[in-house]
Amino acid sequence: MQSFSKASSITRRCCRKSLQALTLCHRRLSSSLSQNQNVLNDDIDNQVLVEGKASSRMAILNRPSALNAINTSMGARLNNLYRSWEDDPDIGFVTMKGSGRAFCAGGDIIAVYNMMNQGMLAGCKEFFRTVYSFIYFLGTYLKPHVAILNGITMGGGAGVSIPSTFRIATGRTVFATPETLIGFHPDAGASFYLSHLSGHLGEYLALTGEKLNGAEMIACGLATHYTLSERLPRVEEQLGKLVTDDPSVIEACLQNYCDLVYPDQTSVLNRIGIVDKCFSFDSVEEIIDSLENEAARTNDPWCAATLRRLKESSPLSLKVSLKSIREGRVETFDQCLIREYRMTLHALSKQVSGDFCEGVRARMVDKDLAPKWNPPSLEQVSKDMVDHYFSPLSESDPDLELPTKLREAFN
Repeated sequence: MQSFSKASSITRRCCRKSLQALTLCHRRLSSSLSQNQNVLNDDIDNQVLVEGKASSRMAILNRPSALNAINTSMGARLNNLYRSWEDDPDIGFVTMKGSGRAFCAGGDIIAVYNMMNQGMLAGCKEFFRTVYSFIYFLGTYLKPHVAILNGITMGGGAGVSIPSTFRIATGRTVFATPETLIGFHPDAGASFYLSHLSGHLGEYLALTGEKLNGAEMIACGLATHYTLSERLPRVEEQLGKLVTDDPSVIEACLQNYCDLVYPDQTSVLNRIGIVDKCFSFDSVEEIIDSLENEAARTNDPWCAATLRRLKESSPLSLKVSLKSIREGRVETFDQCLIREYRMTLHALSKQVSGDFCEGVRARMVDKDLAPKWNPPSLEQVSKDMVDHYFSPLSESDPDLELPTKLREAFN
């Protein structure tokens, strides 16, 4: 009995020591997790920086190592910031720019690719839902918005800037919607703004993914102002001094620093007659036939380069993208975003094709530039395949919900 009591006493002491050690360990772990969470929150906040001005706020996309590609956290932070700024009577207007050599290269497609490969489709859907919702909010923003496009502005980067009241291009601006090259479709509102460009320039840009510079953006209406990059610090300084919510006052300020520029002789805008002639057809096959006939007739290197570009793209994406631009011509901004979301979820499902994953792999992950498209040719892309991308979502996937009754979209 004494031996048992002694053993029990030793056991209690050991238990107390173990409990004390466990408690200490838990406290240290909790402290570590709390510190890590603070670091994580700091990292998220640092991906979109904020500068306060006299009567305005500036959002700075700050992932320069990733060309400011937008992820879900950045989209959510932009949503929260812009909502709070719209509600603040002391804030008259908002400006957005990017850190480093890009405004924004688009959505973080590599992150989406990794989530898809890990079976995290819910995370992919959340990303697109978050970013598209912000784009609609920006497109219906109740205060003037200035986007400074000093660098790469592609895909989703165009999506978070083209709806702005003012879009400042520079000599460093590079615009493109290159989604067909990764087996995707121009999204983030692209089917709206590309379809509203003059003639059939929108079809050309959507299908080829070719780049425009700042002067070309001004000429076709994608940008509202052009200034030399060297003048931007002065432009930002003067904007920061404004105390106004009047777009005409902001316009007058920007006009003081504008430069008059024209596209050079090699610009696609100087070939708009050929673009309209070739890209006005109802099918991708007819567009390619027209370009081939034009190339044979004129021996124009531009036609040959355009054909090469089209033949690098996913055949399925070309047909889906052409139909998307054509539908965008008769839809409102919100209708385009809702349809694009539908198309995106169909692409994520891989029910028709895995071209999106394959395109990202070939262009951005392995970088072998040798995608194996499925189907591999335009002839093998059926009408049913294309139509599937425009079909309603399943009951388990609701459509993109936009506050159209509270914030009316524009036509």
